[in-house]
Amino acid sequence: MKFGMRTPSLKKSLKARTTGKWKRQMKSAVNPFYGKKGAGWAHPKRKLYNKVYNKTTFSFWDLFK
Repeated sequence: MKFGMRTPSLKKSLKARTTGKWKRQMKSAVNPFYGKKGAGWAHPKRKLYNKVYNKTTFSFWDLFK
């Protein structure tokens, strides 16, 4: 498990910022579970890993908040 600052990725950061509102609307129209709360319970092991990972790491941009 990683502790501390996550390695910054310019490619992933740009992709996250440019994924538009229409694309999310299309995904939610096709998949009824897209973006809904509680969907992580389908994979409890992954949910637990992600919860710990998000609590123990921080982003480069969090340093400026």
